[in-house]
Amino acid sequence: MKQPALLSIDVQKAFDEPVWGSRNNVDAEDNIARLLEHWRNKALPVIHIQHCSSEENSPLRKDKPGNQFKDIAMPLPEEKVFQKSVNSAFIGTGLEKHLRDNNIESLVIAGLTTDHCVSTSTRMAGNLGFKVFLVSDATATFDRTGEDGTYYSADQIHNVHLVSLHGEFCEVINTKDLLNTAL
Repeated sequence: MKQPALLSIDVQKAFDEPVWGSRNNVDAEDNIARLLEHWRNKALPVIHIQHCSSEENSPLRKDKPGNQFKDIAMPLPEEKVFQKSVNSAFIGTGLEKHLRDNNIESLVIAGLTTDHCVSTSTRMAGNLGFKVFLVSDATATFDRTGEDGTYYSADQIHNVHLVSLHGEFCEVINTKDLLNTAL
């Protein structure tokens, strides 16, 4: 199998703002940094996805400081960046064409947030026929309250999404195991 590309999804400053609520997996960015370092040291393809919200009050709008990448995930000049305005990294971007044109058949996915853009992009990548590895400790999400008033912790939401993706759309793996595995 050809070496997979690393897809870093929405690792942006806006996700540090308190508006989102309580977050799980505070080490996600450290693990993303480890993945980026590994891919860069091996000269493997790294692709960054940047969410550019069209919602008026979103901290992810292009004209807001939160739209910027976090320092640990700042793209290098030679790394491809795709901007999107929806949850999927494949809709309205040239991502699929770029992957196909570069004979990239497998992806390692990390980023924010587990239940939105990471999950949606993972599902689409799997449906498009890519071999996908989702790095469980290199993604995170926030707590939420359901429509019926039930509280769901960030860990509950994170884990339910990983379980629903594993074996159907991807292989869920942690950073340590991924870095110790010859993909």
